[in-house]
Amino acid sequence: MVEPQRLIDNGNGQLVASRWFRPDVESRGSVLIAPAMGVEQRFYAALARWLAERGFLTVTFDYVGIGQSRTMDLRRLDVNVLDWARFDCGAVLDALAAETGERPLYWIGHSLGAQIIPFVRGRQRISRMLTIASGSGYWRENTPELRRRVWLLWFVVAPLVTPLVGYFPGNRLGMVGDLPRGVIEQWRRWCLHPDYAVGVEGEAARSAFASVETPITTISFTDDEMMSGRNTESMHRFYGGAPKTHKRLAPEDIGAKAIGHFGFFRAQFATSLWENHLLPELAPVEPQRPPA
Repeated sequence: MVEPQRLIDNGNGQLVASRWFRPDVESRGSVLIAPAMGVEQRFYAALARWLAERGFLTVTFDYVGIGQSRTMDLRRLDVNVLDWARFDCGAVLDALAAETGERPLYWIGHSLGAQIIPFVRGRQRISRMLTIASGSGYWRENTPELRRRVWLLWFVVAPLVTPLVGYFPGNRLGMVGDLPRGVIEQWRRWCLHPDYAVGVEGEAARSAFASVETPITTISFTDDEMMSGRNTESMHRFYGGAPKTHKRLAPEDIGAKAIGHFGFFRAQFATSLWENHLLPELAPVEPQRPPA
């Protein structure tokens, strides 16, 4: 069952739009899907509905200024990426945790949604984190085909257009999507630094990453047009205190022609990726016990 849109007070003067996908049976646990930069929650609806059908209470949401959480002129919206983590993610996580009780609570972070976990209030409640197509956004480690485009974005388009318009008009430019000024400017600083967010935000950020002890399963793809293998390795090394498992998949591993940065969340991969690679991380099979 998909509930009508639920608005959640983020504690910072804004409301976060969320959708709740409820199983028809007693919940086995809960899943929060944290979006990539500029991606609306509706993109994750197919996976959320599939998870609910398998017994997981699943929640999607839009960051403030994105999708259904865009309730004002972006020129007047004063938020940055850390605000999204601390307030938006924190508020939705709190709401989901309140309904989860003692059952497991899983975090699926797509791209940006896995980069900001250390800054999320209440993240200690998460049982396991799954990072999908995620890594550092440092531009020199991007794939060669992306590197040419992000050079134009970071050194020409963003610094010129954003002050002029008052926000980043990505929809009109065909780049990322519309973003609040504070978001694009902070993200740009991160992407220009070899240590990404950690390098820009300083020791507090480095400590936040290192303090994460929640098990992490990383799923990345060899044909990801945005995140190179080096990007993925760079970010996950900051999670020094967390047990980590990395599944790096090629399209041919699952009989597909392409997966890319966004393919994981498409319904065509329900069996090959969701059933075979995601579900075991959410509902691991109990080990067989020898007869008494």
